[in-house]
Amino acid sequence: MELRHLRYFVTVAEEGNFTRAALRLHMQQPPLSQQIRALEEELGFALFLRHPKGVDLSPAGKVYLQEARAILDKVKRAGLRAALTASGMEGLVSVGFTSSAVAHPLIPQLLHTHREQRPQVDIRFSEGNAATLTTAVANGRIDLAFLRMPVERPPGLVFHRLLDETMLLVLPAWHVLLAPAAGQEQMPGIRLSALRDEKFILVRKPGAPGMYAALIDACLAAGYTPRIAAEVDNMLTNISLVAAGVGISVAPASMVGFHAHAVRYCRIADSAAGLHAPLTLVVREDNMMPVVAHFIDEAKRLAGLAEYC
Repeated sequence: MELRHLRYFVTVAEEGNFTRAALRLHMQQPPLSQQIRALEEELGFALFLRHPKGVDLSPAGKVYLQEARAILDKVKRAGLRAALTASGMEGLVSVGFTSSAVAHPLIPQLLHTHREQRPQVDIRFSEGNAATLTTAVANGRIDLAFLRMPVERPPGLVFHRLLDETMLLVLPAWHVLLAPAAGQEQMPGIRLSALRDEKFILVRKPGAPGMYAALIDACLAAGYTPRIAAEVDNMLTNISLVAAGVGISVAPASMVGFHAHAVRYCRIADSAAGLHAPLTLVVREDNMMPVVAHFIDEAKRLAGLAEYC
């Protein structure tokens, strides 16, 4: 039995006449009658009650018609859904991000735009640090991830550098170095050399090796090795500890606003420090899913409009 036999049967049932059904199917009447007879023989029962003016469905034929229509509808839906998936309009994409990456306005905007344009695409989210997310993409557990500065780049992965974001110093709001800037609306600037006696809070090296190394190198270039007061798992905890007075730190500019009542964000006055936080999209090189390709294209498009480029 083939799908065409079900289509033949449904058409004859709807027309109630072999001749009209044959015209609708663009075929001759005798071959159509033979196909229906062969179907009945295969099933072992009559689907139609034949009479001079045409045919009526037998009791078994009425049941068979319901099931045949359901099968044909399901096959049609399968084709439509497969076509949507092939075009990237339907499917599943798993997205990971670090806390500092998702704080950038590009990420919420990207997710909102993607859900509006492709409402039938199911997006599943996961959060982690740069190291765990990179491993998850490499192992195929997630499709893509947004993170900051990858240092280790496993083979088989593609790293799309969407934009570079300025890094800012984060100090407790009552810090003595902020006194000269008291009352100023403009963001103050502080040289790294002025921080040699400060204690730093860093996102721990295994989770954010790029940002960790960049700050250490910048301090060394300023003439000292920074004292580490604490290492944390994510940027939000980092800023929270600054607010508590545990130490000072650095954060991407898009984090401005977190704990605004308790911390102050400052420019790094050393032009040679070169502290930036690239927003990076990582994906497997062999991931050919159309929905993933659309996600990457939209991320690149929005990156050109991003507020903190």
